[in-house]
Amino acid sequence: MRLLTDRRFLYSLFSGAAFLFISFVIQSYAVMFATETASNSVTDVVLSNTPVFNVDGFFVWGAVLLGAVVTLTCVVRLRRAPFILKSLALFTVIRSFFVALTHINPYPQQIAITPSIATRLFPSLFTGKDLFFSGHTGLPFLMALIFWDNVFLRTVFLAFSIMFAIVVLLGHLHYSIDVASAYFITFTIFTMAKAFFKRDWER
Repeated sequence: MRLLTDRRFLYSLFSGAAFLFISFVIQSYAVMFATETASNSVTDVVLSNTPVFNVDGFFVWGAVLLGAVVTLTCVVRLRRAPFILKSLALFTVIRSFFVALTHINPYPQQIAITPSIATRLFPSLFTGKDLFFSGHTGLPFLMALIFWDNVFLRTVFLAFSIMFAIVVLLGHLHYSIDVASAYFITFTIFTMAKAFFKRDWER
């Protein structure tokens, strides 16, 4: 492919991958800080009136499936890969900032996450007290915004986002404000990404 011989594209691709890796490091420290300094839990009008459902499998393995779909999308839509990587990195960094600012305990009644290879490999994604805002909800919504012009991909990622929004609420894994705010914050992050990485977006 011509893209693989384009130095500018390759530089953008690898710099995006490096940015994403750095953002994961930042996230791990933010989650660690939020978990160690978590204060009291709070009441929630939705969770207080909803029984707890065992959605452990959807929460963990649904996220693994989403990761696989995002990776496959980057490979198939290689031209968009640099923008995807940088947007996800920006999303992760901004969410880490919010996590470090807002560190309360999860809702008292919630499902326990069953230990698995996924939780051991990515503990900050499944076992930390990083509540605000919901990454499970926001990340697939970001992908839907990136591919809004593609009906199939937009539908797939919106379905993931809505599914995760329901799952985290039924499992009492996030407060309702974590889920609701994810859509507004994520849209802002997408707008910022288009401005910051304009050349990659226009490619």
